[in-house]
Amino acid sequence: MVCDRGMGIEMVTAGAGELGDVVGVLREWQREGVASQLHPGDLGWFWRFGEERTAAATRIWRRGGEIVAIGMLDEPDWLRMAIEPDLQRDEELAHRIAEDVSEPARGVLIEGKVYVETPMGALVQDLLFKDGWNADVPWVPVWRDLTDPVPDPGVRIDVIGPEEAHERTGVQRASFDGSTFTDDRWFAMADGLPYADARDLVLRNELGESVAAATVWSAGEGRPGYIEPMGVHRLHRGRGYGTAMVLGCARTLQEMGASSVYTVTPATNVGAVATYQAAGLEPQDEIRSQYRDA
Repeated sequence: MVCDRGMGIEMVTAGAGELGDVVGVLREWQREGVASQLHPGDLGWFWRFGEERTAAATRIWRRGGEIVAIGMLDEPDWLRMAIEPDLQRDEELAHRIAEDVSEPARGVLIEGKVYVETPMGALVQDLLFKDGWNADVPWVPVWRDLTDPVPDPGVRIDVIGPEEAHERTGVQRASFDGSTFTDDRWFAMADGLPYADARDLVLRNELGESVAAATVWSAGEGRPGYIEPMGVHRLHRGRGYGTAMVLGCARTLQEMGASSVYTVTPATNVGAVATYQAAGLEPQDEIRSQYRDA
């Protein structure tokens, strides 16, 4: 386990036994009106690689024994972070995070070109820009309030379990080039702690074929719910299944007590943004990771 101390803040690589605390804290940090940041569903989706690998990819910052920031390495060169909402302009914490992500010896990011995604407006962003980091390409959060009823998608959408896992994984691989989502990885994800608050959905056409799929993640009643991922089979696009799938996601999260539904998509993917808008999810202010060249 990597462990470093300084300025009253401790940073560690998570042990598998600490992931329950991490998931619980991430749930608490999901609030309406707070800048988009790492969601329990991000950790849950990563869990398809297994508990040990998920722990090895997770970094925890603590002060006085309390978790104040959490990072997840989507890749060795890409860290995505959540910061306790009331501490996003905390100087001590911001300086510590900036130092940890900037120095490979700290055990967070590798040498060379690396990326860090923190909540927009967090003080650590200002510090990284001052240190020569740059803004990466924009992504667009899309969001819908779930106070009012969500329209019926007008198609059959099933919540699937282990018996239908092969359908969920098959649609995923047919939706995303290079996807490695196998049945074994679905079962690993479903065994993960965050999956207790998740649902896998499959949309079927009039022939009963699986043509779209998504996983939705709740953070608890009254908190924002998250779609990660959602895809339409490449042979069945252009027929409105994407919009129907998103409506199905919204209705499922609403039934689970979520206050809203959101996801994030590249700003360049205008088709995806349009699909989400057609389902009532409105684009929010762009977010950008920061990167440091090699």
